[in-house]
Amino acid sequence: MILNLRVDHKIADIQSMEVIANEIDELFVKLQEKYSIGEYIEINTCNRKEYYIHNNNIPEDDILLSHENRSIIIDYGQSAVMHLLRMTSGLESMIVGEDQILGQVNDAKHKAEKNRHCGKVLDLIFTKAIHVGRVVRKKTNINKGAVSIGSAAIDLAEKHIGSLEDKSVLVIGAGKMGKLVAKALAEKNLNAIFVANRTFYVAVQLAEDLGGQAILFNDLEKYLATADLVISATSAPHPIITKERLLGIDMDYENVMMVDIANPRDISEDVLELGVKSFNIDDLREIADENTRLRKKEFGEAENIITEEFILLQDSFKIMDVDEILGNLRASMEDIRQREMEKANAKLSNIDGSAKIVDNLTNSIINKIFHDISKKVKKAAKDENKEVIAACEYIFN
Repeated sequence: MILNLRVDHKIADIQSMEVIANEIDELFVKLQEKYSIGEYIEINTCNRKEYYIHNNNIPEDDILLSHENRSIIIDYGQSAVMHLLRMTSGLESMIVGEDQILGQVNDAKHKAEKNRHCGKVLDLIFTKAIHVGRVVRKKTNINKGAVSIGSAAIDLAEKHIGSLEDKSVLVIGAGKMGKLVAKALAEKNLNAIFVANRTFYVAVQLAEDLGGQAILFNDLEKYLATADLVISATSAPHPIITKERLLGIDMDYENVMMVDIANPRDISEDVLELGVKSFNIDDLREIADENTRLRKKEFGEAENIITEEFILLQDSFKIMDVDEILGNLRASMEDIRQREMEKANAKLSNIDGSAKIVDNLTNSIINKIFHDISKKVKKAAKDENKEVIAACEYIFN
């Protein structure tokens, strides 16, 4: 069974998401302890927290899955897979069509492979999902001119403080999200841009690309004091900008805007008490809605592609079910070939080159016989001919 546990921007605001994400982690741990889950992939972004699990021992009516928190979505089987295909296609993103989710899913798969908990089933599903995401972007205009969370943050800033021309901007965090912000800022005629990151050389690399200046993380207070706009996107587990921290800085609170696109949040809500214009991911929804409206006409073609690819994925699963049968058959045929070849070679031992001739001949015969059988068994699997599959299991196992 394929099981998907998730919370995302569609059903929870950023504050709720932080809490529910922890509850999903706790639920996963309980399921893992109960069912020894060995195959799973975790996806964790600023707008979602998800687990994909493959385990045939977990019943859908398990009490753990009747979770009281309705904000935890639990999908099974086809619904879980279809959600993944839609997600990699950009249809489930806050910023519809954005490309970052495709890379995030790919990274999650690689991480699971590295840690040895991505089995052949999830490998097949995620490989297909990544392929579908690429096809949708190639065959539709779903991502043409699409904004990212980073550029949406810049749009939000301009909406509230006007043009960024001659403004001083501080970007905190030089990871993937920080780079998206930087990419959007590169088009603006800024007075100055400063980049802070806990790993200084990473900040240096990004600042050089922007023509900006990298600063030490410990020097944040100095640059917070002069910034017109602060955009924070770190992976810190707790807020790095709080009311208490800002109170120690001589700055004009009411003339600075802060946009927090991190999850968990980098900027605590209490900075609003100082008059700071502070926004987070939830405030990007208006811009996201406009982006969705502009791309609505691409949804139909994207959904058609997803449906077609899902049918192909189902066929792949049917064939996977008979691969073990065919593998056993092939091994049995090879065992017979080796025994008979040894007998033939013993009788032809006085003829030069006979061993090679017999080896090639018997191997060719086996390949041709196996090819025909394999072709028919796979067709039976696709046609869901259970009687033929059962007969094959009886004969070949």
